[in-house]
Amino acid sequence: MGSCTAYHIAKRGKSVLLLEQFDFLHRRGSSHGESRTIRVTYPEDYYTRMMKEAYKLWEEAETEAGYMVYHRTGYLDFGPPDNQSLLSVISSLKKEGIAHQILSHKEVTLRFPTFRLPKDSLTVYTAEGGILRASKAVAMFQALAAKHGAVLRDRAKVLRVSPHWRLPGGADGILVATSRGSALGKACILAAGAWTPQIVRDISGMELPIKALHTSIAYWAVNKKMNPDALSPARAFPCFSSYGEPFIYGTPSIEYPGLIKVGAHFGVLCDPNKRSVSPDMETLKGHVSPWLASYFEGSVDWEAPNMAEGCMYSMTPDEDFILDHIQDQPAIGNSKILVAAGFSGHGFKMGPLVGRIMADLALTGSSQGVPLEMFSIERFSKDAQGNHKL
Repeated sequence: MGSCTAYHIAKRGKSVLLLEQFDFLHRRGSSHGESRTIRVTYPEDYYTRMMKEAYKLWEEAETEAGYMVYHRTGYLDFGPPDNQSLLSVISSLKKEGIAHQILSHKEVTLRFPTFRLPKDSLTVYTAEGGILRASKAVAMFQALAAKHGAVLRDRAKVLRVSPHWRLPGGADGILVATSRGSALGKACILAAGAWTPQIVRDISGMELPIKALHTSIAYWAVNKKMNPDALSPARAFPCFSSYGEPFIYGTPSIEYPGLIKVGAHFGVLCDPNKRSVSPDMETLKGHVSPWLASYFEGSVDWEAPNMAEGCMYSMTPDEDFILDHIQDQPAIGNSKILVAAGFSGHGFKMGPLVGRIMADLALTGSSQGVPLEMFSIERFSKDAQGNHKL
């Protein structure tokens, strides 16, 4: 999110410094790895609407960079016929005029014969979906930001953010002290993932309701009796989401030949500074293995993953983002400090849109085309659980 924001600010001809506490493209946060899914299918219509712009911004960045990070595979969402989230997905697609197909059990079997869905499953297919090459995408936005004049500095851990430093023109500025020196600016945007709450707490005393969760993703082998490409995009196999408890998601065999990525949308509380990067194999076997045994019956070796790695979520209570100014805090005053955090395991696909929004807020104080009230800090003062959802 920081890299996308730096790109959008630099592209508008403004001076911007991008700071990273570790090495660029490190694997200790939430933005590393081979892939993230991208889709328009959301129960919340505002995310479906936002994704329409996000796709355009991904395409613009790819065109400017001269290479691709999005691999289109199509997307399959399925679950029980009375699942309210899945029914809301269909409602959102209809409301936003996005082409989709409701597939019968017979149609699913004909098009995706390796799936073994329950006969009464509600199944939705959208052509606009696939994977983003995660680390490659982050590197792309950093390169584009530098191309437009941004200064990039890694191994620069933020030690202190101090408001009320006078700028040459007399206005309030922000001094950011790091392990590699200090910088003075008109605005400071905090997009530090699971480390953001600590920085905000140190600046203002405010507690952001963001919890760091350790989660695991895994790659499972296509059964040897199958063609290794049977679950690949070459055979029209899509990315997918299974609506239930737990929520399961997966990608085709695209990153590693003969392996599909399948994980579950949950995690355990962790300290981002002390988190083990090792995957939780027992949880994967306990939740994902039984699902694979049922839904891929004989097509995938479900007993244990071929490989796995740990990752981290930064979860808000309502799983909506925080995109806002820190305001009404005595320690902050009129200083312009903003937060982009709490992406709750589903924000990567909206990276360039978040960058556009944060650039707008930093430079003009407002942003059009997005329901910012859904992403405000203030929503948690009205209700500790945030936005109301089914």
